[in-house]
Amino acid sequence: MEYYIVFVFGAIIGSFLNVCIYRIPLGKSVVMPRSFCPFCEKTIAWYDNVPLLSFLILGAKCRNCEKPIAFRYFLVELVTAISGIGLLKYYFLTPDFFVYWAFVCSLIVVIFIDLEYQEIPDVISIPGIFAGMVFMTAFKLDGSGSYWWSFSNSVLGILVGGGSMFLLGVLGEFIFKKEALGGGDVKLMAMIGAFIGWKAVLLTFFMAPVVGSVVGIVMKIKFKKDMIAYGPYLSLAAIVSLLYGDRILKYLFRF
Repeated sequence: MEYYIVFVFGAIIGSFLNVCIYRIPLGKSVVMPRSFCPFCEKTIAWYDNVPLLSFLILGAKCRNCEKPIAFRYFLVELVTAISGIGLLKYYFLTPDFFVYWAFVCSLIVVIFIDLEYQEIPDVISIPGIFAGMVFMTAFKLDGSGSYWWSFSNSVLGILVGGGSMFLLGVLGEFIFKKEALGGGDVKLMAMIGAFIGWKAVLLTFFMAPVVGSVVGIVMKIKFKKDMIAYGPYLSLAAIVSLLYGDRILKYLFRF
C-alpha cells in the first residue's frame, strides 16, 4: 500500500517541480499565482491539473487555447513518482528516505532547467549545500553512527565535490583557452557532496564524464554544438552513487 501512496504523492510533488522548472529561470514565484497556461495565461482549473491523468485526458493540449502541453510535464511527474518508489525500496519509511527523496527532487529540477537553459540556479544549489550538511549530520546519513563523523563527511563532501569541479574548470580553461565549466556546476557538486559524502561525490566526479563525453561527441557531430549542459550528467551520476556507490567502491577498491 505504501508504494501506491508514494507513487501518488510523488506525482503531486512532480507537478510542483514542473512549476519550479518553468518559473525559477524566469525569476517568478513558485507559490503564486496558481498554475496557468504559458500561452494563453488562463488559470488552470483543478480538474485539469491532476498529475499524470490531466495530460492524458486533455490529449496534451490546453483546454482553453488548445496549444500543446510539453511532454516534459508528464515526464517530470512520472519520474518523480518512480524515484520515490525506488528510494522506498532502499530506505523504507525512514528519515533517510525523505531526505534523499528531497535531494533527488532537487536534482530533477536541476536536470530539466540545465537542459533547457544551460544554467543551474543558485536558489537550488546554495541552500542545498547547507541543507545537505544539516540533514547529513542530524540523521547521520552516512551510517557512521556519529554526529561528528557525519558532519565531517558532509563538509569533506562539499570541499571534494566543489573543489574537484573547480580544478577541472581551471584545467579545461587552460587547455581550451575558454571557459570549460560554469560556476553552477561547482556549486551543484558541492551540494551533492553535502548530501552523499566525499567518497560518493568523488565517484560521481569520475562517472559523470563517461556519459557526458559520449553525449558531447554526439552533439558535436550531429548538431555542431561545442557546449553541453553538464548538470544532468552530474545529477544522474550522483543518483547512481547514492544508490550503488558503496557497492561500486567495494568492488573497485575493496573497502
